[in-house]
Amino acid sequence: MITIMSDLVARLNSISASTRSFDQGGSVFHQGDPIHSLYVVMSGTVHLVRHQADGAATVLQRCTAGHILAEASVYSENYHCDAVSVSPVTVSIVPVAEIKRLLATDIAFATLWSAHLARELQATRKRAEIVSLRTVRARLDAWLAWNEGVLPPKGAWKQLADDIGVSPEALYREVARRRAEVDNKVGR
Repeated sequence: MITIMSDLVARLNSISASTRSFDQGGSVFHQGDPIHSLYVVMSGTVHLVRHQADGAATVLQRCTAGHILAEASVYSENYHCDAVSVSPVTVSIVPVAEIKRLLATDIAFATLWSAHLARELQATRKRAEIVSLRTVRARLDAWLAWNEGVLPPKGAWKQLADDIGVSPEALYREVARRRAEVDNKVGR
C-alpha cells in the first residue's frame, strides 16, 4: 500500500507545474472554484471541509504529507467543498489535464491511480463504519481492530479522536478507563 501511494505521489510530483505554501487557516481552494489542478500535500495538514445548512462543518478528508488532496475532483467541473490548511502547508500543483492524459495513455499510471482510489474508498467505508457506532468504546475498539490493536503515540491522539468522531476529552477518558481496567486485572 505505501509503495503504491509513494509511486503515485512521485509520478504526480514529477509532472507538477509548481508548488505553493499556505499559512495555517489558508484556503487551498473554495467550494465552487473551477478545477484546473490537483494538489499533493508536501508538508502540513489540509482538511476538506463542507459546511452544512446549520453552519456546522464536516471534515470530509484529512491530508498530510504525501497524500493527494481531493483526487475525486479530477472528473468534476467545480470543487464541492473547501480545502483549508490546519497548519502551515506546502502543496505540489499538478495540472488536471495532464492527469487525464496519463490516465488515457499510460496503463502503469492508470493502474496506480485505480489502486489509490480503491484504497481511499476502503478507508472511507471503514471510517463510516466506525463513526456509525454509538459509544466511544465501540468506536475505539473498531479503530483498533483496523489498526493492529495499537494506539498511536500520545501526540497523535487528537487526530485519532477526529478520525473516530469523538472529542479528544472523550477519547482520553476512554483510554484512561482501559488503562485502569488493565491495572486492576494485574493487581497494581
